[in-house]
Amino acid sequence: MKTKLFAAAVLMAFLAGGLPAKAEPVKIYAAAVMKEPLTAMAADFEKATGNKTTVIFDTAGATEQRFRADPEATLLITAAPLIRNAETSGALKGGTTTLLGSTVAGVAVTPGSAKPDVSSPEKLKAALLAAKRIAVSDPNRGATVGTHFMKVIEGLGVKDQVMPKITFAADGVETMRMVMDKRADLGVSQSSEIVQASPAALAGPFPKEYALNTDFSLWHKNDLPPATKDFIARLTSTAGREKLAADGVMPPAAR
Repeated sequence: MKTKLFAAAVLMAFLAGGLPAKAEPVKIYAAAVMKEPLTAMAADFEKATGNKTTVIFDTAGATEQRFRADPEATLLITAAPLIRNAETSGALKGGTTTLLGSTVAGVAVTPGSAKPDVSSPEKLKAALLAAKRIAVSDPNRGATVGTHFMKVIEGLGVKDQVMPKITFAADGVETMRMVMDKRADLGVSQSSEIVQASPAALAGPFPKEYALNTDFSLWHKNDLPPATKDFIARLTSTAGREKLAADGVMPPAAR
């Protein structure tokens, strides 16, 4: 009798909306440039909705590849050119792209250390030659900044002198960890990754002749479950974009 009464009570509560809906998983693959704001947003989203949110960070290129290889993935956040290329080739299809913001490449030092002047090609060249240890994300893993930095040292004519000093990090977050731990004298990374590690670590962006401005976009399939739609709405809201901007991802209008 008690069992029947309990079952009836559960049914009535469900029909009345008294029981929470089944939690929905939201699985996100994102470039490491977004680590700080997305980690915070995911935690707030879980707390507010009860939906399990998993965020996997990697280099921009590896993120796009891992997203496509995972049938459970729901959201992709990476460099806009990678998404455009994947859509053109048909690797990504039946989806929607939303521009989230952009970052610039820059040079970082351990907070409290003397900051080199990198405002011109000549001064950047001098800073790179003076540094004993340089950390940058691995271009062989699809790192946007790492790939660009190889072109920079080639253009400055210092590739042979700089390459022996370089330690390739897994991504920009690891680059900044090396800088903060004093395992590198200079770090080369996205401005957002530098600011997220410490605003005091930013020595400056690359000079205009070697500037790198990277747009980052959100991609998702058009047929989405409610929880994923909810997360997207929060991410692209005014509050969400303000959080991105606070962590160095400039809003589209500020590009």
